[in-house]
Parts: sequence; structure tokens; C-alpha cells
Amino acid sequence: MIKNKALYLLLTAAVILTSCGGGTESKKENIKSNEEITDIPEPKFLKEGELSFLAKDGKEIKKIAIEIADDEQQQTQGLMYRKSMADEQGMLFIFPDSDIRNFWMHNTFISLDIIYANEKNEIVKICKNAEPLNENQNLGSDKNAKYVIEVNGGFSDKYGIAEGDRISFKR
Repeated sequence: MIKNKALYLLLTAAVILTSCGGGTESKKENIKSNEEITDIPEPKFLKEGELSFLAKDGKEIKKIAIEIADDEQQQTQGLMYRKSMADEQGMLFIFPDSDIRNFWMHNTFISLDIIYANEKNEIVKICKNAEPLNENQNLGSDKNAKYVIEVNGGFSDKYGIAEGDRISFKR
């Protein structure tokens, strides 16, 4: 899930204003505990394309079905509230530019590998086995990334996906 503090604060302010009539509750009082969010319905996977992980020599390592997050609302939602995901599924985040990306595990119940790729489709960073619900992990790209792929935790080790490999996708 994208770590966009300005958007998060804006959304929190909107919740405060609409639910409290403009009251002065703190942001912390409006954040649901992990126990409270377990009642939120799990979003269903919606296949919007396919993505292949390619070795440095161009051979396909693994192909998965993907959901595509290419606008701010979808990118903010990401894989929050998912309780499971098939090994052959993932989410592809497509950004309009290449920049340092920072993700977090807010309301994310499954461990993820977060794979960052640059504008040349080259994998530049993999954050492996991100801990569910841990908002304090450093899950940044360190290098400019235009694409981010979220797959189940352990996926990159299981299939031997490494930095320097590439991605290819179609809608």
C-alpha cells in the first residue's frame, strides 16, 4: 500500500469532519484497531492482465494474473483487507513517473514480497516477506521505480526472482 502521508491525513480529516461534525478528535482516535477491521469484507481478486517475470537472459521465470492499480485511489487501497491470495496472483502498481517509492503494510493481513521495477522494466529492489500489519518496516525502493508488484511473501525466493531480472505485462 502506498505510503502517502498527505493523502492519509486528508482522508483522516475528511472522516473527522463528516463523522464528528468538524470536531477536534485526534487522528489516532479515528484509526481502527486490527480487531475492528477484521469485519471488513475481503475484496475479490479481479484479473486485469498478466505479468511475466523474466530472467536476465529473457527466459520466463513465472507468469501471474494481476490486478492493476494505476490511479491514486487504487494505489492507496492496494491489497488491504485481503486475507489470502493465490500464488499465481498479484497486484501491479503503475505510476506516471519514476521515483523513489515507499510502501507500508497498513491493514494488510498477508505477508508480501514487494518488487520494484524501473521504467526499463528492470527489477531494482525486492522487499521480501513484509510482515502483515507492520507499519514500521522500511519498505522503500531506494532507487527510482515506475512499477511495483505485490505478490505473496516468499514468492521471489520460491521462483528465484532477483534484482536485475525484468518484468513484462499486458492488460
